[in-house]
Amino acid sequence: MTLSERRGPAYQIRTERLMVRCLNPEDALLFQEAVDDNLEHLRPWLSWTRHEPRDLNEKIERLRQLRSAFDAGRDFVFGLFTPDQTRIIGACGLQTRQGPGAREVAYWVHRDFCRRGLATEVAAALVRVAFEVEGVGRVEIRCDPRNTPSACIPRKLGFEHEATLRGRKRDAQGNLCDEMIWTLFAEHYPGSQARERAVCAYDVLGRRLI
Repeated sequence: MTLSERRGPAYQIRTERLMVRCLNPEDALLFQEAVDDNLEHLRPWLSWTRHEPRDLNEKIERLRQLRSAFDAGRDFVFGLFTPDQTRIIGACGLQTRQGPGAREVAYWVHRDFCRRGLATEVAAALVRVAFEVEGVGRVEIRCDPRNTPSACIPRKLGFEHEATLRGRKRDAQGNLCDEMIWTLFAEHYPGSQARERAVCAYDVLGRRLI
């Protein structure tokens, strides 16, 4: 595919209840508030929390790095915003670390908004973008098997549990832990629950992609 033929990436995604968009340095204060409010909620599951809390200037620099990677097509991290974009209630990613032709969907949701199906909603949206905009061959979701709510999401969306890797990953405390691998291939995507979710995705100029 040539540069002129590329449809993405999606910079903004609207789901039924969320605005999901590329994070910018000017979001640093909202992002800091969201992370700081959720550190104890996230620490059992997300290794990056070992570097938190960070001050506002560090957050600005981190968001500059994330935006640079997004624009360069190296990695795609989004904020989960309320529809009016006055509050960040989580973050998600279409990560490229599984190599060419694949995306890894990652997500976390603010503790005040858990158990409302928002993580499933945003995961489904990212799956649609991965297959319909990015044109990948497979999407993965990885999680700690002890994190039952997170593991339920790929199951709901039609992913297959391919493996549980034993002691391959370190948690925020530096301890080795297990990691489940869930996979959805492009040929199975049309029959998945993710395909049925209402999603609108837009490029950097606001042109609709889905």
